[in-house]
Amino acid sequence: MALGFFDQFMSPTYMGVSLIFIALTFPWILYPTPSNRWLNNRLILLQGQFFNRFTQQTLLPLNQGGHKWALMLTSLMMFLLSINMLGLLPYTFTPTTQLSLNMGLAVPFWLATIIIGMRNQPTATLGHLLPEGTPKPLIPVLIIIETISQFIRPLALGVRLTANLTAGHLLIQLIATAVSVLSSTMTTVAAITMVVLLLLTVLEVAVAMIQAYVFVLLVSLYLQENT
Repeated sequence: MALGFFDQFMSPTYMGVSLIFIALTFPWILYPTPSNRWLNNRLILLQGQFFNRFTQQTLLPLNQGGHKWALMLTSLMMFLLSINMLGLLPYTFTPTTQLSLNMGLAVPFWLATIIIGMRNQPTATLGHLLPEGTPKPLIPVLIIIETISQFIRPLALGVRLTANLTAGHLLIQLIATAVSVLSSTMTTVAAITMVVLLLLTVLEVAVAMIQAYVFVLLVSLYLQENT
């Protein structure tokens, strides 16, 4: 039984062992492995079509050098989408509500795009720090501001994903608690609140999918600037 509203965001443990590793590896069990047969089942066909469509959409604005990231970006999308959706089930845990996990994903991907840009096109990468035609007195200020904005990017990636999922889960729990309290005294209000809860649950499903896509989309945009 949860002792507080924020206890649902604590990493679950069993006999002192954290279970977050199970939550991170479990989504991969859900996806069937494609076979070498001429004809696969419908689930594998739908899975392959979704992967192809998402990969084409993600790589559309990227240069040829960024196409090497196709497998990594698609895997990241499916990983985030799976754990976000599984976290909406009862008696489950959403790992992406932990800021440490999201920063552990955001910082390496952001740093990889910076390293690729500095290795392949250092002039263009450093050129993003100073817009063309900037007056000379503003050059130091703009360089400092753009440098700070570059280092804020991974923080924005991690905090955006954490805040959106945490707020949605917390709001669902608050409304569900209100429904359980009002069901014995004010049945009409409880029924209306239940409808709001169902609509909010649908909205949270959409948020879980959108935030996974936004995370990968922003990584692809950072990659586009450095390839």
